[in-house]
Amino acid sequence: MSQSKAKKQRMHVKRTVGKDVEKNRQSISFSTHERVTKTKNEKLEHDYSKHKKQYKDD
Repeated sequence: MSQSKAKKQRMHVKRTVGKDVEKNRQSISFSTHERVTKTKNEKLEHDYSKHKKQYKDD
């Protein structure tokens, strides 16, 4: 596969300057924020109200 433009630039800096930019990254290799999926009731409530009319009939 081809390399991204950002990776090519990092490799170029490493070759020419000798500075490894990837070492500045955090040592944690996984995301620390929580991913919470909707519960069944939340999903049903969302789908129920998603396509309702926004305006009341006068």
